Amino acid sequence: MSILEYNGASVVAMKGKNCVAIAADKRLGIRFQTVSCDFQKIFPMGKKLFIGLPGLATDVQTFANELKFHTNLYNLSENRELSPKTFLSMVSNFLYQRRFGPYFIEPVIAGLDPKTDEPFIASTDLIGCPMITNDFVVAGTCLEQLYGMCETLYKPDMQPEELFECISQSLLNAQDRDAYSGWGGVVYVIEPNKITKRELKARQD
Repeated sequence: MSILEYNGASVVAMKGKNCVAIAADKRLGIRFQTVSCDFQKIFPMGKKLFIGLPGLATDVQTFANELKFHTNLYNLSENRELSPKTFLSMVSNFLYQRRFGPYFIEPVIAGLDPKTDEPFIASTDLIGCPMITNDFVVAGTCLEQLYGMCETLYKPDMQPEELFECISQSLLNAQDRDAYSGWGGVVYVIEPNKITKRELKARQD
């Protein structure tokens, strides 16, 4: 078993028309034993910028705090909001610096550009190799199930409500087929003028 699967997680981000969505499950476990049903895996890093961190729970919290510190430092020194592309480079550099003793996480980034409101989604592996796509990115223990659901349900240029429905159904149906993730979910839909957070109820077994 990979150490990335030790605590269990599933995170997915999708691009819509002038909006993006990011969703994650809530379970924290030690393999098959459930420890918590309300573990934070999605962290705000800017007004319209979020990162999802599946992987080893201790590294998730450590890396999120480190990122928040450096994001605030950037905003203060540059006197402007961090763009998602710049943020991806920052995440990638931090992870590559630690490549010989890496953080056991696979970040998923979703956000809108502060100036143009252009949707952006990306992910990296545990040593910071970036992947930018135009449809969806997935990470976590139910990777294959998420890919299957997203490829089935996704279509380009979805409106915010349709995007929410699509990402929610993808997450819920994928985590139902994975013993390491589940116990509901949380979804953020990011639009130019607002951010909507919704919590999902799911099977609790």
